[in-house]
Amino acid sequence: MNAQLTPALLVLQDGTVFQGTAIGKIGTTTGEICFNTGMTGYQEVFTDPSYFGQILVMTSDHIGNYGVHDEEIESDGIKIAGLVCKKFSYNYSRKNGSDSLDSYFMSNGLVGISEIDTRQLVRHLRDTGAKNAIISSENFDIASLLEQLNAVPSMDGLELASKVSTVAFHTMGDEDEPLRVALLDYGNKLNIARCLIDRGCYLGIFPWNATADEVMAWNPDGLMISNGPGDPASMDYAIKAVKSIVDSGLPTFGICLGHQLLSLASGLKTYKMHHGHRGLNHPVKNLVSGRSEITSQNHGFAVEYDENLRSTVQLTHINLNDDTVEGIARLDVPAFSVQHHPEASPGPHDSLYLFDQFVEMVQKHKK
Repeated sequence: MNAQLTPALLVLQDGTVFQGTAIGKIGTTTGEICFNTGMTGYQEVFTDPSYFGQILVMTSDHIGNYGVHDEEIESDGIKIAGLVCKKFSYNYSRKNGSDSLDSYFMSNGLVGISEIDTRQLVRHLRDTGAKNAIISSENFDIASLLEQLNAVPSMDGLELASKVSTVAFHTMGDEDEPLRVALLDYGNKLNIARCLIDRGCYLGIFPWNATADEVMAWNPDGLMISNGPGDPASMDYAIKAVKSIVDSGLPTFGICLGHQLLSLASGLKTYKMHHGHRGLNHPVKNLVSGRSEITSQNHGFAVEYDENLRSTVQLTHINLNDDTVEGIARLDVPAFSVQHHPEASPGPHDSLYLFDQFVEMVQKHKK
């Protein structure tokens, strides 16, 4: 069946219905619906494991007009559960493009919907908050779709890192590099690994269920805690491993979910946000340097800072839009983390210096 000629429905958990046209595979998909305000970099976004289990609304008017490229991926394939957009381009114009976005969707089995008033939809999500949704280009019975939707679990309390992590330990980079960094993969973006390798690190990539003893047995000089999907508070196994490693004094850097896990391991709490931060232009203030940075973000949970812990946990970064926590540093051990994505891909490079800061910390404490 030709998706370009097939109608589709988007139904939200609150009963709101949007009619549009199918894109990608004909079928049905469910997930928490969220929106990304980035104007470009859609392939990197679609392959970001942090989006696993989520239907993504792109606010940019045109999606697909520059196709896809084999090198612009952040994992082994599309990780979003579904796509919602206003205009979808089946044709693309790009000298070094490898394929159309439509073909990429078909090969990855992605279900999506276009011809949606995304401005109206995003305003609704902004006002009413995150919720589950269903897209279907095969079932047009709204009551039936709502029944399916009611069986979809809430993102609050949902553990998803085990669905996107590597299945077995492996290494990346040159074994002769001077620094050995263990990377806990809870849904790692490839550019995080690239940024570390570019700075002289040999990486040991550990799966989601790796214990602290297994990590430390590799004799690393530092620890990177990756980004990933789901509710960090549901990841007792990860919090336990991170706490044990960090308390041992191993230099540690956490990004996004990794930031939340370090925070939980340090005694702070996390909470579900109203509608999250997802885009390429979020302003963040570094409270240590006083400088502001434009950052790439993708998270639906945030950290709640506790002033009672200020003797051991320093608040280092805040979001200038809503004052949410964007970074912490431990004062008793060499560990820090940020909520935003310094590796970008896509997005600005204002925060790339954090990788240099981490490498310097590892070098300083290397035995």
